Amino acid sequence: MRRKDVLFKLFYSTFYLSTFTFGGGYVIVTLMKQKFVDELHWIEEDEMLDLVAIAQSAPGPIAINGAISVGYKIAGIPGAGIAVLGCALPPLIILSIISFFYQMFIENLLIQLLLSGMQAGVGALIASVVIDMIIGMDKSLLSYAILIGAFIANYFFDINVAYIILFCILLGIILSKRRKKA
Repeated sequence: MRRKDVLFKLFYSTFYLSTFTFGGGYVIVTLMKQKFVDELHWIEEDEMLDLVAIAQSAPGPIAINGAISVGYKIAGIPGAGIAVLGCALPPLIILSIISFFYQMFIENLLIQLLLSGMQAGVGALIASVVIDMIIGMDKSLLSYAILIGAFIANYFFDINVAYIILFCILLGIILSKRRKKA
């Protein structure tokens, strides 16, 4: 496929996914995985998990970070730029329209019911992301211990996710240095 065609397909895919995705970054990451891994076969599943991990650890919205990671992997710097543009334009357009008609939207019962119904779907999509990430991760005992430990640290002890990520980065550095020595 020609580079121009790849960039157009990348833009169209991220634009389409961003336009019809409700519920935040984790939802769009699942749909990016379905599009770029399962459908187009541009990225391997383990690479996608790595890109999601990078997107989660970088500051900023996960949808934009995911688009940058995927776009860069597929087509380098132009791909990252095109993917970000495709991911960012739909919310900008939609929010501009909503802000113009805000009073009509806030008072419309149908819109309120529609948004309430979407919340259930968002919960299911986020659960799907978690399950896909667990299925795709390394099956070692240490990986499961880190997964469970991170959940317990955040959920029960209310430890900030940034500290958990920093701890995992430090742990990863230590473990990779140990493996190189062995």
